Amino acid sequence: MHHRPPYSAFPTISDNRITLVEIQSSDLEDLIEICFYDGVKASTVEEAQEMQLKINADYHSGNSVHWGIRDMESGRLVGTCGYYRGFEKGGELGCVLLPQFRGQGFMTPALQLAVRFGLETIGLERIYAITTNSNHKAIALLERIGFHKTTDLEDEAVEYVLK
Repeated sequence: MHHRPPYSAFPTISDNRITLVEIQSSDLEDLIEICFYDGVKASTVEEAQEMQLKINADYHSGNSVHWGIRDMESGRLVGTCGYYRGFEKGGELGCVLLPQFRGQGFMTPALQLAVRFGLETIGLERIYAITTNSNHKAIALLERIGFHKTTDLEDEAVEYVLK
């Protein structure tokens, strides 16, 4: 059965290394350097809380699912990932890790969990991600989990779609 958000309970999904969880306001201090909304970065906990309220409102209006990525070993949140900006054209997948956790293998399983949720639960027929031509690590990550470049956008941006 496919369902768009919101759900009766916020979806928590895990593999043996990470869990995708609902972000609590108590998490925001840890995540402040990667709190964004509409391309604007939070610089205070108050701004991060305002952004989280908007993110939560997007979820409750059925336009997004935004998870925190929890490392099961340490219990810490290492980043965020999810679907943003509605589901009219499919699901736009995005992700960001805290700098100290990059390159440690967290993002591949996080995106794999999010992709599976998008396909199986939301029922997305198209999952895409937008990055820049110069972000070689993001491109390598997307290609590793089955995305292919489809479109050059303006300002060096590129779109990758899950095939």
